[in-house]
Formats: sequence, structure tokens, C-alpha cells
Amino acid sequence: MSQSTRNSLAALLLGGALLPACQSNPPRTQDQAVNKEAVVQTDSAALKTAPADTMGVPAGSVTTIGNPQLLFTLPDSHNTPDGLALGPGGRLLLSVPNLADNSKPASIVEIVGNTYKPFAPKLPVEPTTKKAAPMDLAFGPDGNVYYAENQYENSKKYVSRLMRINMKNGQPGTIETVVDSFALANGVVWKGNALYVTDSQWDMPGNSKGSAIMRFTLDELKKPGGPLHLKPKTKDPHVLAMFTTVVNETGVDNGADGLDYDSQGNIYTGSFGDGSFYKVSLKPDGTYAKQEAVALTGDKITCIDGLVIDRATDKAYVTGARQNAIFVINLKDNSVSTLAQNPDTDGAGGKIDQPAEVLLKGKRLYISNYDNPVKHFVNTKSDAPHTESYIDLP
Repeated sequence: MSQSTRNSLAALLLGGALLPACQSNPPRTQDQAVNKEAVVQTDSAALKTAPADTMGVPAGSVTTIGNPQLLFTLPDSHNTPDGLALGPGGRLLLSVPNLADNSKPASIVEIVGNTYKPFAPKLPVEPTTKKAAPMDLAFGPDGNVYYAENQYENSKKYVSRLMRINMKNGQPGTIETVVDSFALANGVVWKGNALYVTDSQWDMPGNSKGSAIMRFTLDELKKPGGPLHLKPKTKDPHVLAMFTTVVNETGVDNGADGLDYDSQGNIYTGSFGDGSFYKVSLKPDGTYAKQEAVALTGDKITCIDGLVIDRATDKAYVTGARQNAIFVINLKDNSVSTLAQNPDTDGAGGKIDQPAEVLLKGKRLYISNYDNPVKHFVNTKSDAPHTESYIDLP
């Protein structure tokens, strides 16, 4: 028996023995989530080298669905493409945090047709980590670009930030910190004059598996006097909603990640660690009304990274990072279908390669292939080529 066969059989046995928490009924309340929590200890070396068990499916047997196309290939200096933003005049930006190999400086590029060009190649580094790490980003109502900076892989000391690129005559100018003391700043969306940001690691005393959605107004982000300072391990006044991740065999406790809102103004986010899908209803002033874990039907989603909602149809396009797939959630009936999926590949030709973010521009769905896996993902290693893909929707 070859070593690869032994690995596949071992992964299959492990997948059968340790069912993902998000394959079963997800918790509906914080108390249920805490009661169901089962922490699996892992270490970073194991996460980098362990073979994927693809949720109990032998490696190589993942179904191929759909036919994503290659938009362009990036060099090793741009090894983990991530956040996508649609701006005035159809302008498209792509963040490249380079967390798969952060010996390469992070940057933000502009997508032009089927290629890209520099936009903000010299991002300011965080003073203690000496790194920049732009994740999701969005154009604000003031015309400036706001991006979440994820320093969590560089430091657990709450040094992640929300940054602003001050635009002048359509070009990037000075870049400054507008909010600091996040744990893992991640998803970003503007709704009117309010900015919503996910923190995938917003822990609380007695809950080390926490995450949150934060809310900031444009007025407070524009006030002089330096950045806003969050208060870690508290229900900071900017916390809109909080969640608890149920840790499964991946060992990942990152929670709220991607972020968008529907035609009725409801905010949605998904959990990277357990695949839960949350709806947060707002009051007319944009503040919290209620939240719920949405009971999805149809195809199972075990990990949600990025998402974008087509408010004309109220369909959410979701990246299933763990399953190497793009899912569609019909928010009218909460049914799930698979738009695209493929087995473990290197991404050549536009194949899905651990998708992190999606963005809609007209009928074109842009896909960032993050390609930086952890244990029990279909994608087993970070490798070239580094790619952006797309799907033209009907």
C-alpha cells in the first residue's frame, strides 16, 4: 500500500470519526453554541502538513461542478489574492495580503479587464509586526477606500486595524489608521453612511471562540484626533452582534467573516470555522434589532469565507473555502445550491483553488483564490499559480 493510499484511508477514517459540527444542526443561540463547543487541539505545523480528509470523502473524489474561467495569473510576489471592491465607474480593486508567504510585501492592485496594475503597492506596516495585511475593502460614501487589516497571523495582541486610503483626483494618496485594536479585522461593507466590519476573533471573558460585527459611522471615522480605539475582550460600543464558533476537526475557531446586506437591509455574515450563516436585522437607524442562525436547506456548507449578495435577486454568492466551492443561497427560501466546485488543484486554468472572496459586477462573478489551506480542507497546499477566476452568470 502506497503512502498516499495510507493517507487517504487515514483521512477517510478520521472524517468518519469526527463529523463536522456544521454538518449537523447548527446552534441557534449563544448558549447552545457554547454547550456544543468541542475544541480540537492542533498546532501550526500539523495544519501545514496534514493531508485533507475532504469532509470524509477520499481525496480526488470531490465532484466537479461548473466551469470557472481564468481572469489572470499573479506572480509569487502576489501569493494570496483576497478582498475585492467595486468603486465608482466600475473600478475594481483587489487586496493581496500575502499571508501564505508574508516575506513578500502586501499590496492592493487594480483589476483592469483581464489583467491588473499597481494601485497601492506600498502599504503602511503595523509598527510592532512590521507587516501590512489588507483583507476585505470597500469604497466609502466619501470616495475613499477603507480596508480591514488582519494582523492576527502576525500577532495575537489586538493590533489589527481599519485603514483608509484618502483618494485625490481618483488616485490613492495618504493612508492612515482610522480604527485600531481589532483582533482579526476581516469583512467590510458600507451601508449608507455606516461601515460594518467583522472581527473573526473577538473573544470575551469566558468565551475564547467569539467573533463580532462592528459598526462605525462615517462621521466618527472622519473626526480629527487620530484613530478610534476598540476595547478588546469587551462588548465595545461599536459591537453590533456577537457569535460563537463551534470548533470542529479543522481546529479553526475563526468566526464571522464575509459580510453583505440584502434588499431589505438585513446584514448577513458567515462563520469561517463552522459554516453557520447569520442574519442580523437592523432598526431604521442601522443599529441592532435581532439576530438568528439561518436554517439552510439543500447543499451543505461547512465553511464560509467571503460572500456577496445580489440585491436585485436576493441571492448570496458564498465562498466555501473548505470545500473548494462557490455556493448560492437563495435568501427568499434559504435554499443552497452549488455553482462551482472542483477537487484539489493548483488553480491552473481558473479552477477553484480555495476561494476566499467573491464580487459581482453586472453578471460577472469575480473569485479570489486565496490558496492558503488549513487541516481538513480540499485544498492541501499553497502553490503557484496564484489566480483570479470568474464565472459569467446567466
